Parts: sequence; C-alpha cells; structure tokens
Amino acid sequence: MGAMTQLSFRCRNHLLDVREKTWIVGVLNITPDSFSDGGRFLDPGAATDQALRMVEEGADILELGAESTRPGAVPVSVDEELRRILLVLRDLRPKLTIPVAVDTYKPEVARVVLEEGADIINDVYGVRGEGRLAAVVAEKRAGLVIMHMKGTPQDMQIEPHYNDAVGEVLAFLADRVAFAERMGVDPESIIVDPGLGFGKRPQDNLVLLRHLAELDCLGKPIMVGPSRKSLVGNVLNLPVEQRQYGTAACVAAAVLQGAAFVRVHDVRPCAHLVRMLDAIKRA
Repeated sequence: MGAMTQLSFRCRNHLLDVREKTWIVGVLNITPDSFSDGGRFLDPGAATDQALRMVEEGADILELGAESTRPGAVPVSVDEELRRILLVLRDLRPKLTIPVAVDTYKPEVARVVLEEGADIINDVYGVRGEGRLAAVVAEKRAGLVIMHMKGTPQDMQIEPHYNDAVGEVLAFLADRVAFAERMGVDPESIIVDPGLGFGKRPQDNLVLLRHLAELDCLGKPIMVGPSRKSLVGNVLNLPVEQRQYGTAACVAAAVLQGAAFVRVHDVRPCAHLVRMLDAIKRA
C-alpha cells in the first residue's frame, strides 16, 4: 500500500482523469423518506427533470438512490428499490452522456441497474458480506465506491464510538479495497469514501474532514458526501434546508485535502466553488 493515488477512474466506457479537476456527483433520491429531499422526486417525471437540471448546473456524475440510508431508515425490498429506480434510469440513460451511479448495496439491484446502463455502484456498506456485489461490479467492469459505515442505517447513530476515527476508517477501507480487488474489481475502478454521518459522532466527522488527506495512502481517489448532513446542522444549529453554506465549507475543506469527488444536492453553488478552488490549486 502507500501507492500514489491513481491518476484515473474507470467505470465501464468512461475514463475520468482525477488530476484534471474535482468531479461533482449530483445526488438524486427517488425515495419517500430521504433526510434531505425525501418524497420530492418520487415521481419519475419530477426525478428526470431534476436530474437534467443537475447536469445543466454542472454535475459530472449523476447518482440515483432508491433506498434511504438516513439514520433509522427502514430497508426496502429488491423489487421496490428496482421499481423506484428503473423508470427514472431508463428515461434518463439515453439523455445523458455522463456516468450514472446508483447507490445500492444489494447485488440483485446492482446487476439489473448495470444491465440497464448504470456505470458506478456506490455501496454504503463497503462491500461487506460474501462479496456478491463486488463480483457483479467486476463482471460488468463498473466503478465501485467503497464507503465506511459503522453498523447499519438502523443502528449506526446509536452511540457510535471510536478510539481513533481516522485510523479505524482507514483500516476498514484498506481491508475492503483489498477484498474488492480479490473479487476481481479493477483496481482503477475503486473510489473510497470515509462515510461522513454514517455511524459517526459530530466530532468524528470533523476530524475525518480535517485529516482526509491521510486516506491518500490507500492509493485511491477519495469521495466525500457532506451535503446537508447533521455534521453541518450540529455546528451551525440549522435545519436541513439552511445548510448550503455549511455544506460548501465542508466541500471546500475536502477539496483542499485532496478529495477527487464530492457528492452534493445543490449542484450549482458547489460547481462554482469547486471550479474556483481547482483554479487556485492549479495556479
């Protein structure tokens, strides 16, 4: 390990140069219960419109999620997850040239969405379990985001504890990256994500953001998703709909610490911010 961070990220027919710029992932939740936009885009037409708006505003990748993973969220069946996502994915795919990611940890869902034209699977469970999801990703030559979460969405915020948040997240991600590669996932097709807000105390999230560059030793591009999360609400004491500026600060911190991908709901302000930071970094 300790390899230099890879220079590109490969997902199906896309090859993204991670040195060229910071890549913006626009998040679209097709759920009734997501913490920040639950219910707004459950209608497939509304979801497609919002997706195209995000691309227009500067999203480089579009991520669809059909199962909420907010704290305490109830899991949905494979059939229900596919029912929500496929209408939108089938409608969008011919209209988009950018990569499409799907947020799922179920191998059955991953297989279907990849066959329907998705390019990346974002697994909040970090390919835990027996490796069927990693095997599907490998077979389809798709991209894989390996995220750290302590526990499950049902219990992750019930008194999570770390002696060394950065060290423990790093050890988990190193182990899961090695596992995914053993299962046949292309080493160039893996992104790591520390999982802000997933089984973390407020201080843990801030420490992970502050020390994000320490994940560089994994040799993989880093993705961060601070958008509208409680780590912002906790510091600023603001409700979800007023966390844009706090989110922007977290995005800026992540970019300056070397994040190659940022996941956000509010694409336009983030795109401006990231483009400006990229210009400063290149100056």
